[in-house]
Amino acid sequence: MSYREGRFWQPDVTVATVVVCDGRLLCVEERVNGHVVINQPAGHLEPDESLAEAALRETREETGWDVRLTAFVGAYQWKAETGRHYLRFTFAAEPVQHDPARNLDEGIVQAVWMTPDELQNTQSRHRSPLVLQVVIDYLAGRRHPLSMLQHIA
Repeated sequence: MSYREGRFWQPDVTVATVVVCDGRLLCVEERVNGHVVINQPAGHLEPDESLAEAALRETREETGWDVRLTAFVGAYQWKAETGRHYLRFTFAAEPVQHDPARNLDEGIVQAVWMTPDELQNTQSRHRSPLVLQVVIDYLAGRRHPLSMLQHIA
């Protein structure tokens, strides 16, 4: 047990998807605490959901895109200024089909395709330092087989 809180430490488990098409990255602009920030399609893992299922769902809900996961990029641990801890599992994906009529999740302003340079030039608007780090890792060729992650129901 945590000596400070009297309970076990439990980070927020999240997923993110690096979707690439024609050299551009699928990103979202979302409203957080009154600011519009940039992120990958990302969100929290839900009960009884695999990490891969969560990544597909979050991408669809936030962008209207159905994607095919191609690889696991990595797991990232981050402590926000608020004191919350996040454990993010990031996937690489390719776009399959877009539904422009789909209503996007609450808080999502729009989905946007950005070049890596455009994303880097907007660092001050990134939701977290993970946004750029996962892209740097992806562009450096960091890919692991999806079979690394097992979901035992």
